[in-house]
Amino acid sequence: MLTDQDRIFTNLYGMHDRSLKGAMARGQWDGTKEILAKGRDWIVNEMKASGLRGRGGAGFPTGLKWSFMPKESDGRPAYLVVNADESEPGTCKDREIMRHDPHTLIEGCLIASFAMGAHASYIYIRGEYIREREALQRAIDEAYDAGLIGKNACGSGWDFDLYLHHGAGAYICGEETALLESLEGKKGMPRMKPPFPAGAGLYGCPTTVNNVESIAVAPTILRRGAAWFSGIGRANNVGTKVYAISGHVNNPCVVEDAMGITFEELIEKHCGGIRGGWDNLKAVIPGGSSVPVVPGDQMRHAIMDFDSLKDLKSGLGTAAVIVMDNSVDIIKAIWRLSAFYKHESCGQCTPCREGTGWMMRVMERLVKGEAEVEEIDMLFDVSKQVEGHTICALGDAAAWPIQGLIRHYRDEIEDRIKAKRKGQMGAIAAE
Repeated sequence: MLTDQDRIFTNLYGMHDRSLKGAMARGQWDGTKEILAKGRDWIVNEMKASGLRGRGGAGFPTGLKWSFMPKESDGRPAYLVVNADESEPGTCKDREIMRHDPHTLIEGCLIASFAMGAHASYIYIRGEYIREREALQRAIDEAYDAGLIGKNACGSGWDFDLYLHHGAGAYICGEETALLESLEGKKGMPRMKPPFPAGAGLYGCPTTVNNVESIAVAPTILRRGAAWFSGIGRANNVGTKVYAISGHVNNPCVVEDAMGITFEELIEKHCGGIRGGWDNLKAVIPGGSSVPVVPGDQMRHAIMDFDSLKDLKSGLGTAAVIVMDNSVDIIKAIWRLSAFYKHESCGQCTPCREGTGWMMRVMERLVKGEAEVEEIDMLFDVSKQVEGHTICALGDAAAWPIQGLIRHYRDEIEDRIKAKRKGQMGAIAAE
């Protein structure tokens, strides 16, 4: 359980002053110059020692990612790009940080950029986030006016510029290389890797792309020390995490708690329990719409971290917990996600361009029971042909919800097909 003293985001709910004055009163921008004075290597090594894993979904070690940037410049500038696209259905954690605690992110951008030798950073914010952009831009202007960023940032001798770029509402631009393409003014389509962004990213220059939360927690980690952060949670799954819980709980919320909290404690402590009690829990999507669904009975005692959820054949992802009770038509819910991924596919890779539409159409028929039982295996087989055969992970994101559905709820799909044949459909499916 996380104590209040260990929380990094002290204004997640906007109850306090979000301005620079309020942020400084809560301990932000404290000793930033001294942190920079310790040098690039110290910052990167401290981030590695903290055990922070990327908070955008993949869980890649953040300090290690920073260390891939070239130590010496070959004449090209280096860039930090912050992925604030947050288009994953169910996910709404970064918006709270940008809306209510924006200075955590701005200070993080300065420190991370300095550690990577970047004099400029871009925050790529989701197209639908209008108020968040305004709040963030106000905070950036305040930081410039106070001399915290810009020429000789914080009096450190380091020049640093921060730019806010507004996307146009495309899910694919949450993928780091598609984001870079969009930032360059091109169509948001993923690039082949290699070259990786650390070698050739934005404008062909060394670039690191990090999630909002990953960057926003960095200043506090460096102030309090890597040992403090790595002491929360369990090995390889450490630190605090912002969880966004939606769906059939009594109190949907966004909350910061320790990595490794159990699902049951998370729901009881922060969400006031499951609507209708634990016996009414049907299924949970633990990490945003792209991770496989987990049945309620398996999820109840699950530990909310990367490795434990992987053992359940799902994932922590962005920690966007979508809770579904027995009133949910689970087949229809997964069809809805299929329709989303079909709509958001950029169409560059054939397995994704053709496969997402094909899977959605089969799912549509399964919802109505208008399919053959044999098609369930065929659908699973096609999802496996899409998974892992595309440039980016959108193909996987489209395949995994369907695989989770078939793995755990196959009997429901078969019952619906049989009921349709017998003309008893009305009794079984929520239209």
